[in-house]
Amino acid sequence: MADTTLNLRGLKCPLPALRAKKALRGMQSGDLLTLECTDPLTAIDIPNLCRETGDQLESKAAGEGLLTFNIRKK
Repeated sequence: MADTTLNLRGLKCPLPALRAKKALRGMQSGDLLTLECTDPLTAIDIPNLCRETGDQLESKAAGEGLLTFNIRKK
């Protein structure tokens, strides 16, 4: 299993979700993708992306203008 981190700071909707979706397509089952986002709309977009793809949103954290998501590839 591999861990990948995407720095999506400064990107606005829909770019963070689109880049996350592209990264997930290239990952193996069980891999972990960590997203670092500053756009507040990702709090809605990323959980919706996980519902759409079937991947597992393991955690979501917010602090000091940064949203961090951990997604496990199905």
